[in-house]
Amino acid sequence: MLATPPDFDVLIVGAGISGIGMAAHMQMKAPGHSYAIVEQRENLGGTWDLFRYPGIRSDSDMHTLGFDFEPWRHEKSIADAPAILDYLNKIVDDRGIRDKIRFGHKVISANFREDEARWHVEMEKADGSRTHLTANFLYLGSGYYDYDEPHDAGFELGDFEGQVIHPQFWPEDLDYTGKKVVVIGSGATAVTIVPSMSDKAEKVTMLQRTPTWMFARPAKDGFANFMRKILPDTLAYKITRFKNIKMQDLAFKTARNKPERVKKALYNGIEKALGPGYDKDTFTPPYNPWEQRLCLVPDDDLFEAMKSGKAEIVTGHIDTFEKNGIRLKSGELVEADIIVTATGLKLAIAGKIAVSVNDEPVDFSQRYYYKGCMYSDLPNLAVVFGYINASWTLRADINSDYVCRLLREMRSRGADVVNPVMTPRIKANIVDENIFGDYSSGYLERAKDINPKNATEYPWRLNQEYVLDRKRMASDPIDDGILVFSKAGANARQADEQLEAAE
Repeated sequence: MLATPPDFDVLIVGAGISGIGMAAHMQMKAPGHSYAIVEQRENLGGTWDLFRYPGIRSDSDMHTLGFDFEPWRHEKSIADAPAILDYLNKIVDDRGIRDKIRFGHKVISANFREDEARWHVEMEKADGSRTHLTANFLYLGSGYYDYDEPHDAGFELGDFEGQVIHPQFWPEDLDYTGKKVVVIGSGATAVTIVPSMSDKAEKVTMLQRTPTWMFARPAKDGFANFMRKILPDTLAYKITRFKNIKMQDLAFKTARNKPERVKKALYNGIEKALGPGYDKDTFTPPYNPWEQRLCLVPDDDLFEAMKSGKAEIVTGHIDTFEKNGIRLKSGELVEADIIVTATGLKLAIAGKIAVSVNDEPVDFSQRYYYKGCMYSDLPNLAVVFGYINASWTLRADINSDYVCRLLREMRSRGADVVNPVMTPRIKANIVDENIFGDYSSGYLERAKDINPKNATEYPWRLNQEYVLDRKRMASDPIDDGILVFSKAGANARQADEQLEAAE
């Protein structure tokens, strides 16, 4: 081992939900390990600080999007971005995490030197200067999409004379009072923006090429609020969280096993909100529920805006952009003063960081997930990619907990390096599977070529069953015959070359 230790035991990239969660878990479960968080923005919050479009809110309930260690105390369980940022800021301040965050530090590259058992991380500061840190372990809480560049749908805007806005770069001073607004897209962002802009706009049109399955629910969780009245916050939160996790799991599995039953329930919900005369085709996608994520309509806000005449949904394919709107291939003109292109995000792997080992670039598309947390043959690195069928934070919590267990195991063994080694025997028997199965969302389809590999059998996969994952990650032994523990400079490659635990 080198005479000089690294700057930190763990360097956490990103001060959003994933990074803050990891820091809090470390303080509770690996308190003897030093850490720092580097964040490229000037504020914490990640997604919830970046997006500023009208109505920005969670599309998961905050009793599962919240952390397992910090109760959600707000009355609304479907929360807006300011409430979520308040929650994160409270955690950071109450737990003394803020002093550990270095804002305005964008990670450019990270190179792991096996002879030193440390990552060399190069960052660019807000003024353009470069700085360097070292850490034994790297934890990527940098999210899953490109912060700098959204998905380009390739629109030729032609003669359109109005404003064109992407939700990822929302202007602070946008005045849409009395304007005709067209929001292109039918995902969660569009479903959020349309009712939120309808209060001031003359009319807001959601222009969809393909419908999305939608469901309504109250923004306030009556069960959770009642539990908080009769029980301590922590216990009430734990009970509500357990209930909501079970309900999420049941809803997803029912959709997969009995799709027609779920379709009927979704239609009934829309009919209840819009009345029996609603256009069923507008709400009928060409896929089954939960083959793409369902869109949440809290408190019927979209449906209420439609009933008032302030919002509408139009289904069609774009032909051309004209001076005062969008001409569809059907010949219909959808008038617009402002066009919002809510056409999706662009995925980025590992925060677009140039990751290498011993100066050899890492191609993540050739690595397999290990327990949805690490990558094959990539030492001392962990990552968070949340669930597609449940709240992001559920994976962030179990991954953070697992890494804390891993750090303690390394220290007990006197090991500096831990590596999920994929031996030739394992590789010869592995069977690949589409990383997201039959889940067909556009942003995932577009990223197939850059995503890591996924096997049919655990642990070499990004699983989509939280309840099972939570049990495995918490109770399966760290030393599973796959992880290889070694000291700096050692070249252990097989499980039988692992170090003995330190005396």
